[in-house]
Amino acid sequence: MAPSPDKMYAELLRHDLCAFIHRSFLQLNSSTRFLSNWHIEVMAAKLEDVRRGACKRLIINIPPRHLKSHATSIAFSAWLLGHDPSKRILIVTYAQDFSDKLARDSRELMRSSFYQALFDTRPSSEAIAEYETTVGGYRLSASIGGGITGRGADIIIIDDPLKADDALSDNRRGSVNEWYDNTLRSRLNSQEDGAIIIVMQRLHVDDLVGHVTAHETWDVLSIPAIAERDEIYEFRTPYGVRRFLRNDGDTLQPDLVSRDKLELLRRGMTEYNFAAQFQQNPEPPSGNIVKREWLKFYEPPERPQKFEQVVQSWDTANKDTELANYSVCTTWGLKDRRLYLLDVSRRKLDFPSLKRAVKNQISLHSPSIVLIEDKASGTSLIQELRSEGLSKVQAAPAIDGDKIMRLRAQTAKIEGGFVLLPKEASWLNAYILELISFPNSRHDDQVDSTVFALAWLGLNQSSYGWTKEGLEALGRISGLTPYDQLMRRLGRL
Repeated sequence: MAPSPDKMYAELLRHDLCAFIHRSFLQLNSSTRFLSNWHIEVMAAKLEDVRRGACKRLIINIPPRHLKSHATSIAFSAWLLGHDPSKRILIVTYAQDFSDKLARDSRELMRSSFYQALFDTRPSSEAIAEYETTVGGYRLSASIGGGITGRGADIIIIDDPLKADDALSDNRRGSVNEWYDNTLRSRLNSQEDGAIIIVMQRLHVDDLVGHVTAHETWDVLSIPAIAERDEIYEFRTPYGVRRFLRNDGDTLQPDLVSRDKLELLRRGMTEYNFAAQFQQNPEPPSGNIVKREWLKFYEPPERPQKFEQVVQSWDTANKDTELANYSVCTTWGLKDRRLYLLDVSRRKLDFPSLKRAVKNQISLHSPSIVLIEDKASGTSLIQELRSEGLSKVQAAPAIDGDKIMRLRAQTAKIEGGFVLLPKEASWLNAYILELISFPNSRHDDQVDSTVFALAWLGLNQSSYGWTKEGLEALGRISGLTPYDQLMRRLGRL
């Protein structure tokens, strides 16, 4: 006789953590719609690896409000005790009241009729911060810096160890990292077999995730709100291995937070905070070369209809085969001695794709000059494009000094208001973040592309008659206005 649907469903919930997470959410949030999404399946697969002992160090970095605490600190802890009531679990958060909230929800879940129909595990006390099972396992809650002396755990879950408001405090971050090193890590009953899970949104380059990954190897599940490249997630389920493909630019869960809502959130916070909390890509809040207050912007109606010249500047990956680095094209329009940033293209490309991308950008913006750094893959790129008749392609200026010195040499143009950025663009926040964070930013490809364009402009100022002395001298001979002289030099007269 085939099992009844109820028995089949119970069997599903006992063996499929993702299904259990779903059912647990419905139990605790009966008036709230559960929005299923692929990232919950990926989290469940990673957590199940911990339960089976296949993973001993797991980090989950996912944006706010995407159920990472429910999945891990509430449902997974109850699931662990359901499968092994002798497990000893320690869950730590930034504050005791938050820890208690998670503990109450998990205890309510374990006391529910659906849970007790699945598992024999029962909590043996009414306590919140700590409740034991009838066979000696327990779920213990604590706060960062709180007293856990004498207590051990088979699995430690660290859920939001740092408040967002404390992220920029060196002392607060340092105290969390130090407490982990000197106190929390030693609470594992077995350093060999025990597991630690960190669940949080990124807050700073030196938050707990940045700290631990600098010293140990961790399995890191980091999912940005907006994909910054094509991604492939492969994970094991009770029904076999699944693969999820995510394209560059895709949002994590559109029915929960749409792209428009994400852009609204982005505009309402600093680029630094959005990059950290939503993109899981924390950068230092500022560098020491380009100041944010120097940046000048133009509204769409202020953009000239025609430019005196359009310049494209490419910074390519260091090696033909180095797919880990970005290739960047910035497109600039020159008008009345002001340089308007028109577009930024930033992608990871192999050499054939890079060559096609250069041609596509030329077709899109019709530049008069295309600058490419004459190094590594750029050298071959210049040679091949020119051999195909693209004479507007030329080597970017060879600039002395390191990257910091190169940018410093161009800051007067930015501070003086010569460089104008669009008020809004899909790529703008990432561009500004890198520019103002440099040299502490993780990437520098957009900065390098910008430096090449500004350096080329500086080197060609005198030849185009942009210096005051040159314009005045030519005016005495030709009788032309400075603007007319400039147009003649650019071939417009």
